[in-house]
Amino acid sequence: MEHLLSIEQLSGSQIRELVAAAHQFKAQRKQPSQRLAGQTWALLFNKPSTRTRVSFEVGLRELGANTLFLAASEIQLGRGEPIIDTARVLGRMVHGAVIRTFAQFDIEQFASSSGIPTINALTDEEHPCQILADLFTLSERGIPLETVKVCFIGDGDCNVARSWIWAAERLGFALNVVAPPAYLPSPDFRTRLQNPSIQFLTDPLVGAGDVDVIYTDVWVSMGKEAESAVRLAELEPYQVNAELVSVAKPSALVLHCLPAYRGKEITEQVLEEHADLIFTQAENRLHAQKAIVAAVAR
Repeated sequence: MEHLLSIEQLSGSQIRELVAAAHQFKAQRKQPSQRLAGQTWALLFNKPSTRTRVSFEVGLRELGANTLFLAASEIQLGRGEPIIDTARVLGRMVHGAVIRTFAQFDIEQFASSSGIPTINALTDEEHPCQILADLFTLSERGIPLETVKVCFIGDGDCNVARSWIWAAERLGFALNVVAPPAYLPSPDFRTRLQNPSIQFLTDPLVGAGDVDVIYTDVWVSMGKEAESAVRLAELEPYQVNAELVSVAKPSALVLHCLPAYRGKEITEQVLEEHADLIFTQAENRLHAQKAIVAAVAR
């Protein structure tokens, strides 16, 4: 792998290899590695972050690299320098880049112009690092990734949902994406999919029926704040609550990529009942991202 830009661009075997590597990194965390000794990696973030920033900074340091955090507002990119020029400068100075921004096109341009390994730490299009950590979390619980049945409920066209869709497409598992009609991916997007076990539904109780995993995300993603009132009203029937969980398998897991807004996309009760797994899921960002870095590093 040269870069990690999206789940869509990965093969099923690459996903499985990254999950397997995450298992190894977690098991061996007390044995420090210096495989990136002497390298410096830039973290170029144009959006706020807690889990992504901390997990990448810690992970890179545990692999022996130095980290350089660059908020877009603090460099010339924030004053209008083209991303390709920033890429050509950083590519001559650092050994890799982790980028969290709005447009997927910016990540693609940076990767092609910089000549260094580039990792998508979130765009409006995809959140690949999150979903690889999620798949690792399921694998860690002994759930076969090829036969799991997942229900994603909420904004079914957000970056996390899209990465789940591509994961299901590449691995072949069953995925119900449950949302109001206006929050489902477009027909053009759906024509790119071949997995008949990916369904797009509007009834929450039907979508969550007999699934192994219920997954939700915030209803108002970064950059969508102006739509808050409308989104909260339209997505209110798609809350993960006790009634919804009751129609899933008795052993069903509840996952949330965080931050969680209790009383909106998930109730306080359900979140706390599944908090141990949800915060293990957050911890697993560290191990999955070390696997990603190790796979693309030169």
